Amino acid sequence: MKDNHLRKTMKFRIDKEQSNIPRDILINVYEALEEKGYDPINQMVGYFISGDPTYITSHRNARSLIRRLERDELLEELIKFYMKHNKKEDKQ
Repeated sequence: MKDNHLRKTMKFRIDKEQSNIPRDILINVYEALEEKGYDPINQMVGYFISGDPTYITSHRNARSLIRRLERDELLEELIKFYMKHNKKEDKQ
């Protein structure tokens, strides 16, 4: 006889905090670094250059979050955002 618990429907829920959207990851990591008293820009640059996750605090699960995506995916998001808001024709 099979266990009754195997016949029940399991509920699967993805926590909104666990987003894989680059924008959300970058913002959450930035805020976690800031909360811990680090300079978020310096720490994130260190991570992007070296790939060493110890540049990112484990506070608020930031280290785990930033490692969900490849560094090039996160950098691509940063460059797209920067270029969208700083195009040469927008400055004239």
